[in-house]
Amino acid sequence: MSETAVGMDGTGLPVDPWLIYRGDRSTHDGIQRLPKPPPWRDFTNHVAGDASGTGAVRTTDDLRARTYRPSAEVVETVNAALYLRRPLLVTGKPGVGKSSLALSIAYELQLGPVLSWPVTSRSTVAEALYRYDAVGRLQESNILDGAGARVEVPIGRYIRLGPLGTALLPGARPRVLLVDEFDKGDLDLPNDLLTVIEEGQFEIAELCRLPLEQRDQTVMTAYPGGTVEVAGGIVRCTSFPIMIITSNEEREFPPAFLRRCLRLHIQPPDRDTLAAIVADQLGAAALAQAEGIIGHFLALRERGDVAADQLLNAVFIATSGAPEEVQDRLRSALLQSLGTAGWPR
Repeated sequence: MSETAVGMDGTGLPVDPWLIYRGDRSTHDGIQRLPKPPPWRDFTNHVAGDASGTGAVRTTDDLRARTYRPSAEVVETVNAALYLRRPLLVTGKPGVGKSSLALSIAYELQLGPVLSWPVTSRSTVAEALYRYDAVGRLQESNILDGAGARVEVPIGRYIRLGPLGTALLPGARPRVLLVDEFDKGDLDLPNDLLTVIEEGQFEIAELCRLPLEQRDQTVMTAYPGGTVEVAGGIVRCTSFPIMIITSNEEREFPPAFLRRCLRLHIQPPDRDTLAAIVADQLGAAALAQAEGIIGHFLALRERGDVAADQLLNAVFIATSGAPEEVQDRLRSALLQSLGTAGWPR
């Protein structure tokens, strides 16, 4: 197919080269013209660490960590949590960088990949500590070797530590654990977490039921392919994890839980910080086209919740070569309140 044909729609009129998908029912190789994704949507490098918490961090997490810009208040409060070995309860509007803070800490202090526990209404502390696959063990209990003898599979093969359990593994350096959207959890979840926060240890019941000489087992960790030796059926931290607990303030937490955390409320970034974020993510050249969009973004923020990643999406489209009238329409679609289905603009 010729270049002229590729550039025509069903009417024979030129097609905007910005359009990858044209919607004209023709087939073509337009996907080959798709440029590189925005840096924060580049999934070409997913790498996780080993059981010790060391290892490479995937590209998108590394970028979020390197471009995060904390305020002086954020830096001071994080340091207080580090000194006190206490969890940090982080609140703020969507998109202010609550979860990015965990990535920034792990990146700067070279603590390896961040362990993530995304909380839902069904989340439990027990599952965040570990899971025991009783069904899998039962299914494999009848496996026979070539001589017809039953194969004995160690029980540790059926135990996988969760993100919280992996974070509590002993080590010379603490691991970073992101407990995301904790306010979405069950009402009892904060109280259930208190014991772990205070004691820094937990037991694996399935191992502790075994005779003493059988309690040392190799189990899986939350890191893909990671394994670790658990002594005596008990996981006991030697360096309390750096625990970042985020909340969108959908409900209050009990005083006993709040007493054991340091609290930090992150303010939305100002104009200068937004410009710096755009430059970090898209390069200084993008600032010329971003100026008006930042002003529009700040005006909208006075009326509802909009997040910095929405701003980045709008700026990226503005630098992608889209016609101005398309940019205007897409800007309205990209910069909408997170609290409603839409609003007058």
